Amino acid sequence: MKSGTLNATIMELEASRAIVYRHMRPTESFSWPLLSQRTGCTVWIKHENHTPVGAFKVRGGLVYLTGLKATQPDLKGVISATRGNHGQSLAFAAKRLGLQAVIVVPEGNSPDKNRSIQALGAELIVHGVDFQAALEYTQKLAEERGLFMIGPFEKPLLRGVATYALEFFEQAGNLDAIYVPIGMGSGICGLITVRDALGLKTEIIGVVAEGAPAYALSFEKGEVVSTEKAETIADGVACRVPSPEAFEIIKNGAARVIRVSDDQIMEAMGVYFTDTHNLCEGAAATPLAGLLKEKDLQVGRKIGLILSGGNADRDTYAEVLKRIGDGA
Repeated sequence: MKSGTLNATIMELEASRAIVYRHMRPTESFSWPLLSQRTGCTVWIKHENHTPVGAFKVRGGLVYLTGLKATQPDLKGVISATRGNHGQSLAFAAKRLGLQAVIVVPEGNSPDKNRSIQALGAELIVHGVDFQAALEYTQKLAEERGLFMIGPFEKPLLRGVATYALEFFEQAGNLDAIYVPIGMGSGICGLITVRDALGLKTEIIGVVAEGAPAYALSFEKGEVVSTEKAETIADGVACRVPSPEAFEIIKNGAARVIRVSDDQIMEAMGVYFTDTHNLCEGAAATPLAGLLKEKDLQVGRKIGLILSGGNADRDTYAEVLKRIGDGA
């Protein structure tokens, strides 16, 4: 990027951060000794599981809806599809700003996340066998109801989400590498945007589930690749149709995109509980699963992990705790 572009990016980030901080405090970053001992490197965790909705997405919702209400004061409401955290983000922001929010989730979505969306004041609609089906239905429903459609990856969401990355680099300093989950792409794209704006050389490594490899396949082929299925316990990374806009940023800014299995994700959830006593949902465990998979590459380095959310499904977490008890 040219210097003028970098300066403009930093100004946008600071403006977004000011909006976010009207509603929440910065989240902490910690280096946990047991986790560093386990991995053989100095590990810093960005605790986005400590936001008001338990996930990093809340930042994007606040920035997007604040700007939307300022430019469209007569706006009736918004509608969006989600697997959970994005929907909670929009519901939280809509309630704060006095807007109606309609959130569409696929069948079989996490009951805990569904209840949270409703508790935040949004109307919840269940439709479709997976996220993509829910998204396509949402587009139709937006026209029928006259609601503003918010997609899963849009620039205002990215600007809001990127504020966590700005905090992380300020709190942890320069990092050799950061592992980050890829759902629809806002989290990793926020990191890439901030790293480039700050002129840092940190490697950014995206992590997906083996059962939802669309972004990994796309990265390897150099073009967007969709899959017929996205099956994983980590609902936050269950993407089968990547965002072309997000993919371009990832293609040009990530070091690599790696896959981890559901067993590795559950192991990482257990490690987080054992070594840090933090609750971690499946998608948020993928970065640690990725580091454990590649720990021989990272010995002695300073590594960042994005703990993107703590909204774990109860049944899944019960299995994680059972595995810990069984010594699995």
